[in-house]
Amino acid sequence: MEVLSSRILLRPTEPTRSHAFYGDVLGLAVYREFGPPEHRGVVYFLGNGLLEVSGHAEQPPVGLGLWLQVRDVAREHERLADAGVTVTRPPRAEPWGLVEMWIEDPDGVRIAVVEVPDDHPLRRDQR
Repeated sequence: MEVLSSRILLRPTEPTRSHAFYGDVLGLAVYREFGPPEHRGVVYFLGNGLLEVSGHAEQPPVGLGLWLQVRDVAREHERLADAGVTVTRPPRAEPWGLVEMWIEDPDGVRIAVVEVPDDHPLRRDQR
């Protein structure tokens, strides 16, 4: 299989609420919108990936999680907590060297918000 493009597909239980969360609260940039206004689908940029929020589900997604790397997790923690986002675990340094915070979207989808410290191996030139 030669994969040319990919995206995560998220079917929320309340699309309007989820669009407000991902677009307004998290502030994700829009890659494209499609469909009629009453059933709008939106594809958001996720760094080097894409998240499509479209359609409607009767039940919240099970087993889906997102991993979002940010520049300053402490600043995002303050901003998101002030916006009323459910923070299930505030930022902390993990044994593997990353600083992680965990939040949830309106359907309970777990989202890791991660900062890669300057001295972490992910920042080193591997050449």
